Amino acid sequence: MTASLVLPLLAGLGSGVATNYVADSLPASRRLTRPVCVQCGTPFPWGAYLTGTPCGTCGHGRGLRPWIVLAAMITLSVYTWFQPHRMGYVLGLLLLTYFAVVVIVDLEHRLILHPTSIVGALLAAGIGLWVRGAEPTLLGGLVGGGVMLVLYAIGLLFTRLRTRRLRAMGQEPDGEDALGWGDVILGGILGLVLGWPLIGLGLFLGILLGGIIGLALIIATIVRGRYRQQALMVFMPYGPAFVLSAFLILFLPSLISGIVPK
Repeated sequence: MTASLVLPLLAGLGSGVATNYVADSLPASRRLTRPVCVQCGTPFPWGAYLTGTPCGTCGHGRGLRPWIVLAAMITLSVYTWFQPHRMGYVLGLLLLTYFAVVVIVDLEHRLILHPTSIVGALLAAGIGLWVRGAEPTLLGGLVGGGVMLVLYAIGLLFTRLRTRRLRAMGQEPDGEDALGWGDVILGGILGLVLGWPLIGLGLFLGILLGGIIGLALIIATIVRGRYRQQALMVFMPYGPAFVLSAFLILFLPSLISGIVPK
């Protein structure tokens, strides 16, 4: 191991630990408290939590997610160290950590939490002002939040129509919404960090990726024989799709180099 890898490896490890901790503690209490077992609610001793030891009370394991997150954040840290964005390595790793928390919490709990949104807004505004200046940053935030607000309103209308149809068919609605306020706020945050006009590309890619992921989920559900035709659609969290879009634009622009402005 060369000396140049020590810092990004350690920083990536710290980022992974922080991501797991926030994703485990914040959804349960909305505060950064000691993580508890999802099965029985017993608080983990810090040593057991950091080493991934199963719950000492009920024996429930923590699964693969903590280890996948650690490996992913270490890999992203090393990549960002050698291929830094204009924002720099430190800000880049902080943004990636925020992205990871949003994705994990949204996938596991269907939530985009207000504490993470506040931190994300401050971080995104700081990065945008540092990299692009005030005008494109603020305009990007307004466009991102505004477009997502329109999509939220359309989704709300669609949900109401779906609810009426389900009730007409004698079924109880499941209370699912296509988008939530957290998605609207996330659109504004991504607009701040991408700026104008890149937020337009970010929203387009996010919607495209969300559609691809949603189609894949429907196909997988049909293959497993669990698709209910009367439900009309399979709900999914859209936050990860928009985060992935911003990640590709900021950190892997070579993959979409034909449509990313220089």
